[in-house]
Amino acid sequence: YWDTCRRSTRLEGMAVEQRLEENNVKNENEQKKAYLRGYRKHGKRIKRIESEIEEIRSMKMYPSMNNDGMPHGSGQGDLSGYAAELREKEDKLYYEGVEQVKTYNDISGRIRKLEDEDERDVLFYRYIKGLRFWEIAQAMDYSEDWIYKLHGRALWHLNIS
Repeated sequence: YWDTCRRSTRLEGMAVEQRLEENNVKNENEQKKAYLRGYRKHGKRIKRIESEIEEIRSMKMYPSMNNDGMPHGSGQGDLSGYAAELREKEDKLYYEGVEQVKTYNDISGRIRKLEDEDERDVLFYRYIKGLRFWEIAQAMDYSEDWIYKLHGRALWHLNIS
């Protein structure tokens, strides 16, 4: 009886250790994915800032009516506020572009360190080019299931620390 209890306890302990290890791998993979998504996030921010700049410029070209009931001379307001806001957005755009280049260099350098070319390709297509898994499968001429496996292996081998 006691041998059976000890074996059962040992097996339960091993199962708990295995679940902990699986959770650690899962958490580590999520951290790696978040890191790799950093490049594309910069691209999204750049597009948003460009849209904001376009909006600021279009508002200056086509000013809206001021319906506050107060007299306002010729309607030609002071351009300093417009210029300052535009300059701030352009500075933000420049900074975001610099950060995107730094992030690209860091991420692509880590991807290049992977030994397997297919793993490098999967991470590049997924996180730099932003392709979906089925698009990667088409580009690489593999099945989508194989791309998922390559992606998992690539994450396992990727070092972000």
